[in-house]
Amino acid sequence: MHRCRFSLAAVAVLFAAAAVPAGEGRAERPNLVVILVDDMGFSDVGCYGSEIATPHIDALAANGLRFTQFYNSGRCCPTRASLLTGLHPHQTGIGHMTAPPGQPLGIEGPYQGYLNDECVTIPEVLRPAGYRTLMTGKWHLGANRKECWPLQRGFDRFYGGLSGAFNYFEPGGDRGLTEGNEPVETGPDFYATDAFTDRAIEFLEETEQADGDKPFFLYLAYNAPHWPLNPKVEDFERYRGKYRDGWAGVRAGRLAKQKELGLFEGEFDPAPLVGPDWESLTPKQRDDLDARMAAYAGCIAAIDENVGSLVDHLERTGELENTLILFLSDNGACQEGGRLGSGTEQTIRHPPLRTTNGPRLGLAWANACNTPFRLYKHFVHEGGACTPLIAHWPAAIDADRRGGFVRELAYLPDVMATAVELANAEYPATAPPHAGASLVPLLTGEAGPVHDEPLFWEHEGNAAVRDGDWKLVREYGKPWELYDLATDRTEMHDRAAAEPDRTADLVARWEAWATETGVAFPERFNMYQFLNRRGR
Repeated sequence: MHRCRFSLAAVAVLFAAAAVPAGEGRAERPNLVVILVDDMGFSDVGCYGSEIATPHIDALAANGLRFTQFYNSGRCCPTRASLLTGLHPHQTGIGHMTAPPGQPLGIEGPYQGYLNDECVTIPEVLRPAGYRTLMTGKWHLGANRKECWPLQRGFDRFYGGLSGAFNYFEPGGDRGLTEGNEPVETGPDFYATDAFTDRAIEFLEETEQADGDKPFFLYLAYNAPHWPLNPKVEDFERYRGKYRDGWAGVRAGRLAKQKELGLFEGEFDPAPLVGPDWESLTPKQRDDLDARMAAYAGCIAAIDENVGSLVDHLERTGELENTLILFLSDNGACQEGGRLGSGTEQTIRHPPLRTTNGPRLGLAWANACNTPFRLYKHFVHEGGACTPLIAHWPAAIDADRRGGFVRELAYLPDVMATAVELANAEYPATAPPHAGASLVPLLTGEAGPVHDEPLFWEHEGNAAVRDGDWKLVREYGKPWELYDLATDRTEMHDRAAAEPDRTADLVARWEAWATETGVAFPERFNMYQFLNRRGR
């Protein structure tokens, strides 16, 4: 059983640390800010090994904690569903993907393609407990059914995109922006990463003016650095020319920095590079590849600048001390776009507007961005589902622990459990029980894991189970693999043949979980194949 409660002593210490001076009228309960980025790799911020300058995100880590074994769901909308509900994606109706705008699937159940009515969201739990609930950015939990939209699922304020990908400079068509429940146009100087932060700060200012004694939950879900790679020109130019040595140089630099940071304990074999030998490419190919990676880096640089703006606002208004900020990615770096990606300097500097067409990173760069892990978005190997997670909360994280690491296992449903604990909220007895454990013991320094039960994943037929240090994992249509992550963090030495009994036991456990959870197996459900068959 996972630990759902932390000790009474920890509670007392926590609230004593978080207490606000008398006369200011603020509740003792902390604010909660979740910053979710889109398609960012494990090693793409400085404090996890990157050469990309992310000083504001790094500052959160330096004054907070970095998790080294925190897992998402391997893909955009399943992660969002699990994050906001504390359930496995299949329990929410998003077992694979959300239905594209204007293309409802016409089915019900684990793969219906929109958030179901049985689950509850974090804002639906926190708002009755007295929290102001705010969201900006990418929703991606169902655009075709208004009952699934943010205001209908617990948020007081919303500004962002209901669909999946959209253009950074001028969203349009069926992938435009919405404020509240109404479509809105964007102005000539619009840039999504900036706009989502600016509106988040405006919502916070509204809260301070109208509900100053209420704590708040802010969900800031950037669409960056998802394709199309649309950096601001000045951010692109900061990195243009820095990737002319190719992915081998990037990976070597990141591995060295990770070792210097002490990110991992012990030795391991890094995953192999999957791109072609850099010198085998033509000068034009290498130049285009440098431009694509520079565009991607520019998108991340803009995220960092905006995280800095948000943190500055929280500090200026006296809220930073008692705000838990969680920063994470929805999946590993994105290999969609072919082995080498797509796009040129011309399409980066002058991108098409009102469309999601545009530059993509590609498989070879995604592999380097997930250093030191294997695979990428879609998969539940470490490169697809292990995300950076930074937790910043000055009121509760002791000064002598700041800048350190949390090496215990944790995953997305834990965010709901944490929110319920911190808000002293009631999780509805009529909703499916959430699958998480509170992260508060890990944040406040209690020894030991919060999970001693197996944890499970499935996306697109790719599947995994973690039981302590052991991980059983497979790609769809391929045999199960078994790894001891205590000695083989990068999943390079398969132990399935050497440990047949352990493998069989974990397979049986996964299949029992999958049956109970509504996972389609052994034949997977794929929404895109379903739509193609229906369209014939």
